[in-house]
Amino acid sequence: MQWKSQLHDLKAYQPGKTMEDVKEQFNLEKVVKLASNENPYGCSPKVKSFISSAAASHAIYPDGYAKQLRMKVAGHLSVEPQQLLFGNGSDEVIQMVSRALLDHTKSTVMAAPTFPQYKHNAIVEGAEVREVPLDGEGRHQLGKMLDCVDETTAVVWLCSPNNPTGEYIRKEELIDFLDRVPSGVLVVLDEAYFEYVTAEDYYDSIELLQTYPHLLVTRTFSKAYGLAGFRIGYGVGSMDVISKLEPIREPFNNNSLAQGAASAALEDQEFIKECRKLNRNGLRQFYEFCEISGVRFLKSQANFILIDFGVSGDEVFRYLMSKGYIVRSGEALGYPQSVRITVGSAEQNEELISLMKEFLALARQY
Repeated sequence: MQWKSQLHDLKAYQPGKTMEDVKEQFNLEKVVKLASNENPYGCSPKVKSFISSAAASHAIYPDGYAKQLRMKVAGHLSVEPQQLLFGNGSDEVIQMVSRALLDHTKSTVMAAPTFPQYKHNAIVEGAEVREVPLDGEGRHQLGKMLDCVDETTAVVWLCSPNNPTGEYIRKEELIDFLDRVPSGVLVVLDEAYFEYVTAEDYYDSIELLQTYPHLLVTRTFSKAYGLAGFRIGYGVGSMDVISKLEPIREPFNNNSLAQGAASAALEDQEFIKECRKLNRNGLRQFYEFCEISGVRFLKSQANFILIDFGVSGDEVFRYLMSKGYIVRSGEALGYPQSVRITVGSAEQNEELISLMKEFLALARQY
């Protein structure tokens, strides 16, 4: 087989252990997963009502244009329907962008560490990957990223709030960056955690689209809307950008049930407001634990927190998993002495904090 040379050392995405796997391995009755930044409160009651009453024929292809969902999202964001591109999760939107713009003659710029699919897809397309380390507070160094842009650069990736640090890009620095990036370079602004943001100096990315036609914003229904299992994400951009990406989209890439669930979810913004409030409360639980325990952490605008325990993240991960809590080791995220923890319910957070206190007490004995 004549495989692309860049595939020889490329590893497939490795999902974490399932809750059933952990129950079996450690003989546990209860396991809580706080590793993938899912919404601990599930989805809106309106989604549950839709699913219980959905009677569409499964023998018929879904609406390939996702018209109902498209119109609802367009109305919610006050954009034209032609400014939207729907994907099987925002991961697929990232893949479409990479396929459309990257090849062995192109370069792409991103932060490090950040969401790994930017780099993964760039490697598949054979592009040169230029990574700029985050600063000590987990923030994008936009000036240094700009220095990496040249005539070969096709795409710049920004993740705000950033995964895995939870930090965000401030309005003034984003505008300055967009003013200076060449108009022929697509800037992809990944806002997977947008609904959780409470920072006052956060920007309005949809408003910025009117000024910067080389900007593409990506969002998802997987996080705050609680629809990770349905795989619905989307991009918002100028009509010109979307018209170039749309032919790359696979036909019927969003199934009928997912489209209906996302439409129902969008109607319940009170649910999103409540989840945002509960998430802030949960973050404060973790902040208090870190401050009292003397461990380093990064303040987050997302629904997760990165905590530095000063030892291998794998060690912390294994201890907590043995006690029934699955988190994400920072070993695979670029922060080897940290773990990334999804903010759970108040009760889940309290239980996990107790376990982390136990771990620290044991670790500090040696």
